[in-house]
Amino acid sequence: MVDGSAQQIVIVHLNAKLRPMDRGEHFEDPLDTALRMAGRGEVSGDGTRLEKSGEIESCNIEVLVPESSEDVVHFIVATLEDLGAPKGSKLTVADSGSLRPFGKAEGIAVYLNGTDLPAETYKACDSDFVSSEFGRLLGTEGRVLSYWQGPAETAFYMYGPSSQSMRARLEGFLATYPLCQKCRITQIA
Repeated sequence: MVDGSAQQIVIVHLNAKLRPMDRGEHFEDPLDTALRMAGRGEVSGDGTRLEKSGEIESCNIEVLVPESSEDVVHFIVATLEDLGAPKGSKLTVADSGSLRPFGKAEGIAVYLNGTDLPAETYKACDSDFVSSEFGRLLGTEGRVLSYWQGPAETAFYMYGPSSQSMRARLEGFLATYPLCQKCRITQIA
């Protein structure tokens, strides 16, 4: 626990489309554990930024630290990058307003078309199978970290070292699995 009289706030903005439970599992909980074990602070809050459509845009993690020294900032950034933080993420020290960009992972989203395929396709195919197959095909080149179900699309968010490599690994499946017809792929990090 950080001494309340000496604490400083660091805001981590992750350029990641993660549902709150996924943010906790992949980044927030492991960061909190690392901070506490090293005696460098603790996670004290979080947040999710939504687009007008209701899709997740990005997320934040608030960290209380005994001091916002360069050593502590480096520890937080290194821990998050080891966990797979995407490019375009940033850390802000609340007291000084100093900003540090970070992140190494690239991200892609695959949006399954939920309205324009034959009705039989939606009955016969399963989006859970799609997610599982994405994970299998990505292997060590990436991970499905989260998803979103909107009124007309279901999105799967994948992060890894190379968006090009992830796309290449999914290409054959996307071309042949009926539920993936008319899908769209976008780079998200």
